[in-house]
Amino acid sequence: MSLDAHVSELRKKHQNLSDMVEDAQRSPGTDALRITELKREKLRLKEQIDRLSH
Repeated sequence: MSLDAHVSELRKKHQNLSDMVEDAQRSPGTDALRITELKREKLRLKEQIDRLSH
């Protein structure tokens, strides 16, 4: 897999996590710990994308 393809795949995963966080925050029954875990994973992906892009 080329670097550009890898970064593109990470961006898709990041967007999916972003959507999941938004959905979880709108759902009153979602555990705050689950939202925190999703946000941490999203941040990890963002940092990885930034590292690979520069």
